[in-house]
Amino acid sequence: MSTTALQRPEVKPMMPGPAPVISTARLTLRPHRLSDAPAIAESLSDFAVTRMLSRVPAPFDRQDALDWLVPVTSGTLPDWPLAITDKDDVHIGNVSIELRHGRWHLGYWLNRYYWRRGYMSEAVTAIIERFSRRMPETPIYSGVFADNPASLRLQEKLGFRMTGCGEIYCFARNTMVSHIETVLQPGMLQPRKVA
Repeated sequence: MSTTALQRPEVKPMMPGPAPVISTARLTLRPHRLSDAPAIAESLSDFAVTRMLSRVPAPFDRQDALDWLVPVTSGTLPDWPLAITDKDDVHIGNVSIELRHGRWHLGYWLNRYYWRRGYMSEAVTAIIERFSRRMPETPIYSGVFADNPASLRLQEKLGFRMTGCGEIYCFARNTMVSHIETVLQPGMLQPRKVA
């Protein structure tokens, strides 16, 4: 008997299909466009935003935005990186669910001038609801830096639970940072309370 006969067949993870356009009460979540580069660069040139993101360098400029947008807009990735836009299609942030190391991960950021208005809660709830309809048995992983209690509160309100702590490298801070890992199990999304 040959060794190839004993090898397990490769199991490919189920995919959610192309990223949708999602409308909420105040926002539209849509696939990114190359023309979003200036708005992304403006938001991510703010250290108050990038310091809470692990993979975003500081300083961040328009070329960095384009370097990120080219593969994201190519349609070749299984991920759902969606632009958060207001009703006038002004790009104010990003919410994404991406496949990393065989797990689906939630990530998000918002231009600082739109903080504390409930936009991120609205956007995260909307993307998770839609993703869960396509991938109902799939847990969604995420995490926050330990010095970002607002993001941890948002995740806990939506049903995410802490699974561990560690340290990960933050490019913007150029150092290792304490990180709280979270997961949302299938069917555990808590409905967002509308004020």
